[in-house]
Amino acid sequence: MARIVSTVLVVALLAGTAAAFALTEGLKLQPAPISGVSVPRKVLSPVCGCPTASATVSFRLRESDVLDVTAVDAGGAVVATIVRGRRFPAGRVELEFTGRDDDGLVLPEAEYRPRVHLRGERVTIVMPNPIRVDVTPPVVEEWDVRPRVFSPDGDGRADRVTVRYRLSEEARGLLYVNGVRRGETRARRTENELPWFGRADRRALPAGSYELTLSARDPAGNLARRSDPVPVRIRYVALGRDRIEVVAGASFAVRVSSDAQVVRWRLGRRSGEAGPGTLVVRAPAQKGRYTLVVTANGYSARAAVFVREPRP
Repeated sequence: MARIVSTVLVVALLAGTAAAFALTEGLKLQPAPISGVSVPRKVLSPVCGCPTASATVSFRLRESDVLDVTAVDAGGAVVATIVRGRRFPAGRVELEFTGRDDDGLVLPEAEYRPRVHLRGERVTIVMPNPIRVDVTPPVVEEWDVRPRVFSPDGDGRADRVTVRYRLSEEARGLLYVNGVRRGETRARRTENELPWFGRADRRALPAGSYELTLSARDPAGNLARRSDPVPVRIRYVALGRDRIEVVAGASFAVRVSSDAQVVRWRLGRRSGEAGPGTLVVRAPAQKGRYTLVVTANGYSARAAVFVREPRP
């Protein structure tokens, strides 16, 4: 009799174990209630006023359900409600995490994870996708511009200025010319350089003085405070004076500043070529007002030449 009872107990235990195993395996075969989890933006700044002020939380819902979606900190505590008690149909769900708590206050700088609770399924899932809140802008620690005078005329000689800088964190450098953004680096680095070719809307700017300032944008979208302005000058060709008085037939000199190897000049019926530096030209034999035109790489500078008769 004892042997029969023992056999029955063994059979019952085996049957129960088999049933539990079958149930477990059956649960494993059931599809997950959510899938295709995606958080494209890993860092955001709620205060930047830019496209990175929020992050999209996206996933696919297997069946229609009522969801509570929150953000939790590293300890699992709920810090913000993204959506509460809202029914979503089966399919793709996209929600925005703004980096703010339920009172609209900016969350402390840290990493947070989306947590989804499905009321119908009675399942809570913490996504493995951290989202970092960052509200600290980068700082321009050092920067310099060289050269301060250049000529963007396309001859390969002093055609650009180069801005070299160092930032407090990895970010993209932003260059402003007279308050308008004219350049941005592709790479985010703490140290980098940024060229400016003296152009706006693909056209070379006219000769003159311009103010350059530097800022930076970090991955969260925070902007650095702009640096103090540095003046630079675009110079194609310039003359040392714009008014010249000379006796008829006498020679005179004028300083020519240019990055070109050769400049061309014209005064009355005479013309010629010379290198930049001191240009010596003979005045016309007849008194009158003439114009000295000096050209370099398609750009010109002019000076009025007043020729008078020799004194008796």
